[in-house]
Amino acid sequence: MRKFLLSSLIVLAGFSSLAQTVADFETPVLPKSDTAYINYSNYGKDVGFSSGLAYFPCVYDTSFGFEFWSSGFAYSNKRDSITSGFMNSYSAKPAIGFAGSTQYVVANGVQNTVRLTGAAMGASVNGFYITNSTYAFNSMRDGDGFAKKFKHSDSDFFRLDVFAYSKGAKSKDSVSFYLADFRNPDSTKNYIINDWSWVDLLKLGKADSLLFRLQSSDNGSFGMNTPGFFCMDNLITNETNVSVKDLSVKADIRMYPNPASNVLFIESNLNEKQVVSINDITGKLIAQYEFQNEKLEINVSSLASGTYILNFRNGSQVTSSQFIKH
Repeated sequence: MRKFLLSSLIVLAGFSSLAQTVADFETPVLPKSDTAYINYSNYGKDVGFSSGLAYFPCVYDTSFGFEFWSSGFAYSNKRDSITSGFMNSYSAKPAIGFAGSTQYVVANGVQNTVRLTGAAMGASVNGFYITNSTYAFNSMRDGDGFAKKFKHSDSDFFRLDVFAYSKGAKSKDSVSFYLADFRNPDSTKNYIINDWSWVDLLKLGKADSLLFRLQSSDNGSFGMNTPGFFCMDNLITNETNVSVKDLSVKADIRMYPNPASNVLFIESNLNEKQVVSINDITGKLIAQYEFQNEKLEINVSSLASGTYILNFRNGSQVTSSQFIKH
């Protein structure tokens, strides 16, 4: 499903229009609960899908005499956070999508590329939510026939690196997220991710495609031993060349810092009363405030990390802006 958000980036003292799209993977609707998208219609070829303004490849094969998922992304609504092993390849460890959503996608393979489409091509990408698959999580926690149990003494890790490509050139910067990290000298800080976390991609700049590459401390003669799986939800892309009407609210509101960790400040010199509401990316109302011609301080320390929408209402006029909670 393509969710279109009319947002505003606050630059200095004013607003500039920006459109965003969320790839939330809620469509197509899977035929039943606790299942996954499996397309055996064209073995060895890409049978991927689009969501939002991005294309996600997917390849199934029969090269080894049986049907198997060889690489790419697959829709899933599986809820199995318990069963270990390859036969449970399509489940997310939280056993649900981000913010309680029904569906998400699972990525399979050491390296995959997502191609941006339409108005998202050549624009920046906000980011996405990530978690471990049940298969990878249980393997790192317990070990299996192919991969080791992660140990503090071995400084084990499982990491996703994301790169952007624009007009064939790879970005100088990359974004890394540790799905598991046992490298800290304090062993009590070792972790394996088991819930949804936000990955901010804005530093990558403009992109036509995104490269996702997994790395692990556990490797053998055939490459990475740790199962090469992770789960994704709500990939948020920005858009270029989108015509948006004047947002009515002029250079009278400032919001800072963005991203915010503890306190978000909003300043206004408008004479009218403003109602400000905070919604999560699914639209759920988190909090609401009123202020006029003053500085509003909002404590965001208790919010989970991720992207939130601020709605500014002045009578019948509504303007939206986005901030990121670190």
